[in-house]
Amino acid sequence: MQLEASGLVCVRGGREVFRGLDFSLSGGQALLITGRNGAGKSSLLRMVGGLVRIAGGRLDLTGSNPELSIAEQAHYLGHQDALKPALTVAENLDFWVRYLGGGVQSNAALAAMGLERLADLPAGYLSAGQRRRLAIARLIAVKRPIWLLDEPNTALDQGAQAGLAKVMTEHLSAGGMILAAVHGPIELSHAQELRLGAAP
Repeated sequence: MQLEASGLVCVRGGREVFRGLDFSLSGGQALLITGRNGAGKSSLLRMVGGLVRIAGGRLDLTGSNPELSIAEQAHYLGHQDALKPALTVAENLDFWVRYLGGGVQSNAALAAMGLERLADLPAGYLSAGQRRRLAIARLIAVKRPIWLLDEPNTALDQGAQAGLAKVMTEHLSAGGMILAAVHGPIELSHAQELRLGAAP
């Protein structure tokens, strides 16, 4: 599987965010997207995920299911964790599994993120870090080859960051790919880096 970007142009609100952006990513590889605020890190992830229109250039995925779009083969983890506070932790994850078509038992995904003991707790009672871990559990429960992660370490303590790093490494080992917008260090060896924007 290969994801190729050639001459990508991004325009948001009438402003050109970036242009002429190229990168290539194969299955089993990660790309860390860095740069100052406003450089287009989140916009690039949303573009790959089909949430922002490509204003120019091309984005192609080869070696995957040709009947599915790139967006249909990608998970997007943004700043909002997209949880229903009245539903329990398990019910939230079950909803996403049904909606997105997962193939993994929800309790296994919860266990991977250390949330199995909170399965019956309404999501509205979760801390910010627990909410983030539940959102990450969705990536495990519903298998998709491309993970688009926007500041995935947000609100995670050191132990949860180590758990996320383990989950990410397992995804790459299975042939998946990861594009992650980051500000600080992330525990992911052999990752490529794409820096957007010039220093002011």
